[in-house]
Amino acid sequence: MSSLATFVGPPTNAVVPPGVCQFTGDWSEAKLVERVQLTHDTILLTFGLADATKPLGLSTCACILTKIDEEGSPDPIVRPYTPVSTNALTGQFQLAVKVYEGGKLSGHMNQMAVGAALNFKHIDKNVKLQYPFNKAQITMLVGGTGITPMIQALHPILGTSGDATKVTVVFGNKTQNDILCKDLLADWEAKSGGRLKVVHILSNAADDSTWSGKKGFIDRAVLEEAGCVSDAANSLVLVCGPPPMYTALCGARDKPEEVTGLLGDMGFKPEQVCKF
Repeated sequence: MSSLATFVGPPTNAVVPPGVCQFTGDWSEAKLVERVQLTHDTILLTFGLADATKPLGLSTCACILTKIDEEGSPDPIVRPYTPVSTNALTGQFQLAVKVYEGGKLSGHMNQMAVGAALNFKHIDKNVKLQYPFNKAQITMLVGGTGITPMIQALHPILGTSGDATKVTVVFGNKTQNDILCKDLLADWEAKSGGRLKVVHILSNAADDSTWSGKKGFIDRAVLEEAGCVSDAANSLVLVCGPPPMYTALCGARDKPEEVTGLLGDMGFKPEQVCKF
């Protein structure tokens, strides 16, 4: 096993504007250069870019799409992924991928041979809220693999000289073994000078005597303890996780114009919440 903190390194500001990504709206291939096992179910994939002299050129925050064709199905399997690498990396990009049991795309990525190609593209809808975020306080509400766009956002927040933004990451998972990027977050938190606080909460840890952190789900008490309140001046909430998390916390991901769920009950307005 290897540490993601070793590969990603310290927070880095390598921000570029939208519109310069090497991937466009048309599918194009990138070949697998290396696959490293990070945890029992998480891999780090390094892909080569068509232009080896340039970085990926992905803006912050944004994702890319990848696909595989499923035998016997007319429709490909398409999923969004947010690289954990930055534009400081030339000619390559890296994805941290959790391999799900029965997951067709993640399973394919776990088995594909080095040198094999995967299709990627990048479209306008993949571009989200852009850095600089210009907020004094940011709360990140995260479930599972939703941590990867938060890593992307944390890079310039913590890696930019003069940026004093404080960030609290409330990270929900089922068990300790499910926590993606745990070592990286711990490393960045320890070196942030108090600007980054990470709060873990586990939903399936009732019988885990080795876990001394929070248990259950993200609720109002957890948010208020984290300083996530709607009347806080100059604050922002970023949300990313599985569909049930959006339903419970803020409302459907594809409806950015409304905030329902727990954040709605707490008085948050659409301009205070970004659904990744």
